[in-house]
Parts: sequence; C-alpha cells; structure tokens
Amino acid sequence: MQTDSTKEYFSKDKAAASENTAVPENKANLKAVMETPVNERLRKQLEFSLEIDKEKNIFRQTHLSGHGRNENDAEHAWHMAIMAYLLREYANEPVDITKVMLMCLIHDIVEIDAGDTYAYDEEGLKTQKAREDAAKERIFSLLPEDQKKELTALFDEFEAYETPEARYAHSLDNLQPLILNNSNDGGDWREHGVTAETVYGRQRKTRIGSETLFRVTDAIIQENIRKGNLPEK
Repeated sequence: MQTDSTKEYFSKDKAAASENTAVPENKANLKAVMETPVNERLRKQLEFSLEIDKEKNIFRQTHLSGHGRNENDAEHAWHMAIMAYLLREYANEPVDITKVMLMCLIHDIVEIDAGDTYAYDEEGLKTQKAREDAAKERIFSLLPEDQKKELTALFDEFEAYETPEARYAHSLDNLQPLILNNSNDGGDWREHGVTAETVYGRQRKTRIGSETLFRVTDAIIQENIRKGNLPEK
C-alpha cells in the first residue's frame, strides 16, 4: 500500500521526468555524486561486483544434471550456498549459516584468474595454491580495504578447514558435485578414469563437517561401484 508520502514522492518523480530541463540536470548531479571522494567506496564495490561476473565463464569438469553442459563456477557456488542453508541441521557442530553461505559464494572467485583445478588433477593441484593466492590478492584488492580484509579472511578460513563453518562448507563443496555426477551415471568419473579409492580420498573429509552427509556420500559411491561407474582401484 502506498502512503501519502510515497504517493507524493512518486508524483514529484514523474513530474521531474516529464520536464526536459530535468534530465541533463539529473545526469550532472549523478556525475557529481559519483566523482566525490565520499563515493570512492561505492565505485570500488561496483567494480568488484562487475569483475566477479567473470566467474560465470569459468567452467568445471562437473556436468549439470540431466547430462547437461559443464557447470560453471557461479552455478556451483550458488548451488552450494542453497544446500548449505537447507542441510544445516546435519552439520556436526552449530554453525553461523550466514558465514557458511558467504564462504560458499566466494570460495571459487579466485578461479577467475587461476582457472578451475579438477579435484583429481594431481599436476594441477601442485600449483593451485600459488595461482589462487595471486588471484585472491588481485581480485579482492578491487574492494575497499575493510571489505578486502573481510573477504580475504573468510576465504583463508575456508581454505584452512579449521572452524565449524569451514568444515561444513567443505562438506558441501564435496557433496554438490557428487550428487550431480551421480545423477549422470558417474559420467565425469568414467570420462577421467577416476577410481573409488581416489574419490574416497577426497570425500572422506566430508565427515569432518557432517557425519550424516558422509553416510549419504558413502552410499552414492558404493552404488556407483556396483554399477561399474567407479572401479575400486
């Protein structure tokens, strides 16, 4: 419902828009605002916001359900964040779910520069940290200093695997691609010649964040072994 004050606001706004002289004046005012030192913070925030759009162009080895195309990093992060919220009751420890969701959303931003490193690519994993550290510094430096520190600290916390939030977030980072791959009859595992032993090497860490989700993971892996999608060794 519109109050009298909001009706008055919109009527004034429409009246201003109808006057030809108001348009250049408004543009000039906007330009002046954007150029003021006070708005340097907003300029940096918007620059970062546009930069992270590039995450949509980083494609992963995992395919979308229904034997779809390769998933991109932004889709992976969004899917993880939603799952983190929905499945939070299965975390081993109480977690700050807002923090977990933000971890999920930012954890692969560095791949804009570093590229995606496949979970089972032994050679790529050797250089992953160096590539991602350089990317972290460049990309988060686009932000105002306080937000750079905040997101860098959150990214580092996720990578360190030491807090309840980081451990739970990692369990989703493992589970999300697993359920997609399972829905596609283990196609990504078969394509890359991955073994059950290798998958367990990564997925056992899921239990650090959630014993319940690891039991689901174990059942999925065992089913794919039975189907022949995952050789044991």
